[in-house]
Amino acid sequence: MENEPADHLSSGAGADNEAARDFCSRSEEIRAAVTGLRQQVARVIVGQDRVVNLLLVALLSEGHVLLEGVPGTAKTLIARTFAAALSLDFRRIQFTPDLMPGDVIGTNLFNFQTGAFALTKGPVFTDVLLADEINRTPPKTQAALLEAMQERAVTIDGRSHPLPGEFLVIATQNPIEQEGTYPLPEAQLDRFLLKVRIGYPSRPEELEIVRRHGHRTAMPRIPDFGVEPVADRALLSAARQAVAAIRLSDPVAEYVVDLVRATREHPSLSFGASPRAANMLAVAARAAAALAGRGFSIPDDVKAVAETVLCHRLVVSPHAQIEGVTAGAVLRKIIEEVPAPR
Repeated sequence: MENEPADHLSSGAGADNEAARDFCSRSEEIRAAVTGLRQQVARVIVGQDRVVNLLLVALLSEGHVLLEGVPGTAKTLIARTFAAALSLDFRRIQFTPDLMPGDVIGTNLFNFQTGAFALTKGPVFTDVLLADEINRTPPKTQAALLEAMQERAVTIDGRSHPLPGEFLVIATQNPIEQEGTYPLPEAQLDRFLLKVRIGYPSRPEELEIVRRHGHRTAMPRIPDFGVEPVADRALLSAARQAVAAIRLSDPVAEYVVDLVRATREHPSLSFGASPRAANMLAVAARAAAALAGRGFSIPDDVKAVAETVLCHRLVVSPHAQIEGVTAGAVLRKIIEEVPAPR
């Protein structure tokens, strides 16, 4: 376990130091669970270490993640395997053009035997929800997840129904340029802590994929690979509390704010990141620090998650789009220009 520099300790209050010690006391248990989860996922998934690490960031941050990639890059398989390695309830929704909001959140149906309406819960009432190909359904149905993702509750006929505290959405989508897709509105994208792009594997990885999975056409069955849960609800809750207690020094907090504010001033962006994005970036940086085995965040933690936290919240200006400028390119330039604390 790495020790926090003296200047970080001297600048923090006693409660912050106590929180750091609480993290250190549970760090070995959390690290063992993280290592075990990675090992279980590796039984099925070849490579994709970065994607798995970012899923862990989202899990520990109580955030949701959007996986984007062309069909056949194992987006769904990664999500299913990740969920299988946790002792949590799992449901999957296949988003289609005819899917209705009630198919997601549920509805009140009249029971002729009792003469009263009864709630029929939708698949959103679960711990881990796989929203498969979320951008193949119309915006009205996409919006059905807004309240669930932000408030961890859904409203049906004017009554609010809470969702489990462990509620996590792992959504997948195909690139928006493909036929039959509905681009997610900015309000929906903003609910995702991370947007992770999944590319093609390297040649050695693809060769291993063929060796491991090239004997079937159907999606591999997770139980066939002996994937076992490595964490329960109690450990997950403790890990999330430990991450929330990780020290974020004033200089690192100022760095987070400076990065976010710089996106609002860049001439190539019509809209920059919001104050909510700054909070999201700080939370994700704390989780990245925890995965690195530290009880405090450093600027490198912020840089490690900045692109996946911020890019989907930025809107490139029309003139920049014509010139082929992307949000990722703008953000990387901002990270280079904004001074990081030492």
